[in-house]
Amino acid sequence: MKRTFSFVVMVLFLFASLVACSSNESGSSKGENGEDIVEINFFHRWPNEPRKSFYDQKIKEYMEANPNVKINVDAVLNDSYKEKIRVLVSSDNLPHVFSSWSNSFAENLVSSNRIMDLNSLLEEDKEWSGNIIESQFEGFTFDDVTYGVPFTIDGKVFFYNKEIFEKHNLQAPSSYDEFIKVLDSLQAAGYDTPLVEGLTNAWAISHYMGTIFQRVLDPGVTAVDYNAKTGEFTDPGYIKGLEIFEELTSYMGDISTAIDHETARNMFGNGEIPIVYMQFAEIKLVENIGGVDFGFFNFPAVAGGKGDADALTGAPEGWMLSKDAPKEAVDFLKFLTSKETAYEFTKTDGQLNAIKGGVDEGNTSPASFEAYEIVLSASSPAPWFDNAVNINIADIFMRGGQSLATGQTKPQDIMKDVQERAARLKNE
Repeated sequence: MKRTFSFVVMVLFLFASLVACSSNESGSSKGENGEDIVEINFFHRWPNEPRKSFYDQKIKEYMEANPNVKINVDAVLNDSYKEKIRVLVSSDNLPHVFSSWSNSFAENLVSSNRIMDLNSLLEEDKEWSGNIIESQFEGFTFDDVTYGVPFTIDGKVFFYNKEIFEKHNLQAPSSYDEFIKVLDSLQAAGYDTPLVEGLTNAWAISHYMGTIFQRVLDPGVTAVDYNAKTGEFTDPGYIKGLEIFEELTSYMGDISTAIDHETARNMFGNGEIPIVYMQFAEIKLVENIGGVDFGFFNFPAVAGGKGDADALTGAPEGWMLSKDAPKEAVDFLKFLTSKETAYEFTKTDGQLNAIKGGVDEGNTSPASFEAYEIVLSASSPAPWFDNAVNINIADIFMRGGQSLATGQTKPQDIMKDVQERAARLKNE
């Protein structure tokens, strides 16, 4: 009985906190001089440093410049953020300004009909919208309507230890076959695990699989399959892609099935392993460890692959507005995506941004500025796999990838489960 009572209390408390902290109705109160105060609810996914303090400071600066505005902020980490934002959108309690991934994650929110259409806003204020890199809007645009403003940009590449490569006369590979030869050479040189990943993090597996499928499969095939209403996943390229992933895990060793991605990153930063697959957003984290001179190479072209070998996995994240957000929330969004805020953000956090003039050699390290140029020169951005497909499909691939790494399943078994789930999704 005590356990049941405690559980009920906890659920009621959580529901009350969701409603209290995230109501989409802008509050109104009186200031010290009797003026009306507009309350804006702001929700993001960075309760950790340095971003928490950065956004707390930006909120303070904005309220000092706009004394008629009070900003209520809430922040939770990734998985919790995904769950909470789904609860809020389904209960019509979306905050006025909130962070969002692009592509399918954004599209699912848009399907609620509770997200503000930004077309008129972008068109009316070209002085502001013209400073945002146009190509980054794609993941927030559906049926020619834009619902989000891109802010951070990213890319997923292999980081490699230049000193180790030079010591063993190795070059960054340009094809998958060359990559395997590099891994074999590193093993022969004494690196039992030349490539390491934290396979306990399912999202890290999805990043591998999404990129591999993008390299192997015809984009026309993935366009059909990644749509829950039409997907079948019968192309043999998926089997080939899973076999490639399985082959790469054979170079990762047993340690990779027992660690998370952060541990793998730290191992690379400490010079323990030669290669790791990481996001450009992690550059500063590696630099903070110190001691490793590193370079980048994109996931190499796969022989016979039908995808764009020059595409770069990594979609932007940005900001959305609830449909009935007040004009003060719109103004706050513009403040968050201004050149001044963007420049300071990258200098503080290290992650690249989508604002023109928001990144230069003055607020980045040489490695980060090189990464910025790689992002801008990529032929096209490829979305994160777990944001490109239905989450139920992504889960099968991610869990299957963990089982592949431990030898407990086969690519054919994974695809059978995927095909069965895809068939059910078409009828839901």
